[in-house]
Formats: sequence, C-alpha cells, structure tokens
Amino acid sequence: VQLQASGGGLAQAGGSLRLSCVASGSVNAMLWYLQYPGKQRQWVAVINSGGVTNYVDSVKGRFTISRDSAKNTVYLQMKSLEPEDKTVYYCKAVTVKARGCSHYWGQGTLVTVSS
Repeated sequence: VQLQASGGGLAQAGGSLRLSCVASGSVNAMLWYLQYPGKQRQWVAVINSGGVTNYVDSVKGRFTISRDSAKNTVYLQMKSLEPEDKTVYYCKAVTVKARGCSHYWGQGTLVTVSS
C-alpha cells in the first residue's frame, strides 16, 4: 500500500487547513502523526474502518479526522490553528490480515502557521 499526502501549506493562526492522504489500496485504520524537528513522531488522530475516531488532547475540538472509504482517503480538517501546529504531518495506514498487521507511511506534508 502506498500513501500520498497533500494539503499542507501556510495558514494564519486561527485559520484552517485540510490535509488529505490517499491510499493505493484498501486499509483498515488510518492515522495522522506530526513530527517536530529532532523529535519523534507523535500520534495526532485515528479513524478505524468503522469510522470511530480518537484524538490527542491537544487537538480535540480543533481537528477532525474523517475518511472516504470508497476513495481510500483520510482527511484531517484543522481549524483554529495555533503556532504550535506548525510542523510536518504524516499519514499512516494499517491493514489487518490473517497473517498480521502491516503499517504504511506516507510522505510528510508541511503545515506552516503564521502568527
């Protein structure tokens, strides 16, 4: 499975951006992570195949993860952006098969927030 992320760019503090990530095949859970320079990737949000979502506390109420399973696409709607949201975001997909779980990463997409 290959993932292609897009949607990063420049937004003002308080503004919005929507990230998208398209998978080349059917997947189960889809996730978004962020990574600050020199730091480990941090989980941001997850949506499973049933549409159940969960978020890290810092983005609850501001970010919304959703998916279009027919298009194998996950979205991250980012609102009320804060300067701390400025970093690179990565999508991840998980497939679950009889032989086990597989994890796939997309390339990063940069979000810049101007104050």
